[in-house]
Amino acid sequence: MADLKVTPEQEKEVKPLGFLRNRGTDNFSARIITVNGKILSNQQRCIADAADKFGNGNVLFTTRLTIEVPGILYDKIQEFRDYIAEEGLETGGTGSKVRPVVSCKATTCQYGLIDAYDLSESIHKKFYNGYRKVKLPHKFKIAVGGCPNNCVKPNLNDLGIVGQLKPGYDEELCNGCKKCSVENICPMNAAQVINGVLKIDEEKCNNCGRCVGKCHFDAIEGGQQGYKIYIGGMWGKHINHGKPISKILKIKEDVLNTIEKVILVYREQGETGERLSQTIERIGFENIESQLLSDEIFDRKEDILNAQLHLVGGATC
Repeated sequence: MADLKVTPEQEKEVKPLGFLRNRGTDNFSARIITVNGKILSNQQRCIADAADKFGNGNVLFTTRLTIEVPGILYDKIQEFRDYIAEEGLETGGTGSKVRPVVSCKATTCQYGLIDAYDLSESIHKKFYNGYRKVKLPHKFKIAVGGCPNNCVKPNLNDLGIVGQLKPGYDEELCNGCKKCSVENICPMNAAQVINGVLKIDEEKCNNCGRCVGKCHFDAIEGGQQGYKIYIGGMWGKHINHGKPISKILKIKEDVLNTIEKVILVYREQGETGERLSQTIERIGFENIESQLLSDEIFDRKEDILNAQLHLVGGATC
């Protein structure tokens, strides 16, 4: 191994800034924050120039849609940060706190049921930026999926959001077609014609909205848009599928309030070093859900945020 000059203390100092040491070297990768995976064309040019000027010329993409530039010398870290800041870019995304938000492309996708860009940008602004100094027991990952296709795997994040379109079915308009277009298009086999009438099994229906507008007799012309919230997901060495709270939320403001309640519960009741899934397992999903369906925790918000908790969290990167 090469004779390393950057000390562990110096390495620790720059990690919160989003700089991770390249194994076996004195070089670092800069983690550049995107807002749900989007950057402007002028920012892309800036990153490319910065990679050539300060790094080894490579630009990498992380699984959470941030960008990394490897090969940066320790002494050039601040110069690199100043250079990309000219185009409104910043580094970060490490530590035991809210991480950069991941979003699918539901805003433009043919299957999208919600404006995922708008929602994820609001989450980024309120919680990645607004809660930047809030220390948590461990990292806290958020993903926004625009439909039940789950392209960004919301249920494998600490908190995941899935767009919903609950079909508005008027049984009186059903003509009992032998070849039902709704039954044929349902990917969950939730829609079936039984005794000459279409029935929708709500236990099987995942509110994907594929059936809306497909009935030739207008039995399903519209639906209720909403958001399903999963909590406690995690991937890695230990995988845990998040569980959905029982209430489908109807407006964005309710989603933002629920995210805030989850973070407050996690900060107050989580033990340092444990992921949200472990907190839920320890104190019970029903307990957590009851707190999320109430606004009581907001009465303690300032006390929770000001408490000296989780001074050294469990996240190592």
